[in-house]
Amino acid sequence: MDMLRALLGEPPRRNEGILADTMEAMDKTIKLLRKEMELHQDPSHDFRKLEIWIFGLVSSLDELEQCKYAANYFRRKVTHDYLEDMPPAEKNDYARYVYFYKDGFIRVFSILDKLGTVLNELFDLKTSKVKAHFSYFTVLRQFRYLKVHPELANDLFAIKDRHKEAMSVLRRRRNTEIHYMNAEMQDDLWQRHQGLNNKLELEDLDKNLDDLEHGYRMVCETLHTVFVYTNQRWKKVKQIQRLDIK
Repeated sequence: MDMLRALLGEPPRRNEGILADTMEAMDKTIKLLRKEMELHQDPSHDFRKLEIWIFGLVSSLDELEQCKYAANYFRRKVTHDYLEDMPPAEKNDYARYVYFYKDGFIRVFSILDKLGTVLNELFDLKTSKVKAHFSYFTVLRQFRYLKVHPELANDLFAIKDRHKEAMSVLRRRRNTEIHYMNAEMQDDLWQRHQGLNNKLELEDLDKNLDDLEHGYRMVCETLHTVFVYTNQRWKKVKQIQRLDIK
């Protein structure tokens, strides 16, 4: 549901590229789970649980893309470099940009951690024995610790490394936002240290959005890789089971 574009008077999104491919891969996994439930009734509810979790990932990815779009939309309405120079309408647009930018980078890590829970269940990684409250990155290390699914693990580490610099920035901002102070206020505080009488210059909005784009692409690429691998593995397992029956 493309709610934000509707509120902004924009045309609905057409899924293309990596987003379309990722949504398609997750949808295929959900269909495989449903087929399994139809065949075996799922008495332990394990397949139903995975179906709900993956539905949650689909919704979360949709919401992340919308936040990214809205942050870019309101950034284009900000033309001044200093908050004090902005007319009231532009200050409101800047505040909206900040809201959706922050919501976006928080969602990046939220989705990855939800995926970590799904991966732990799908591949029985027993990550909770390592850490009770684990992140996606803890799960990723668990693949190599257990020496399982090396092809998938190598692909996921390559994606992580490809977006490493931007993700490091986003992680610091996320931690600041959640544990210390509003991320944009940290920029203001640093500037106040430089000179108490100076006007506050805005942070680099385009750099922020470029980092968020990297975070979004990392999420898409990671989800796509996981669910394409899952679907292919599922197909191989079913083929082996049919051969065993024969």
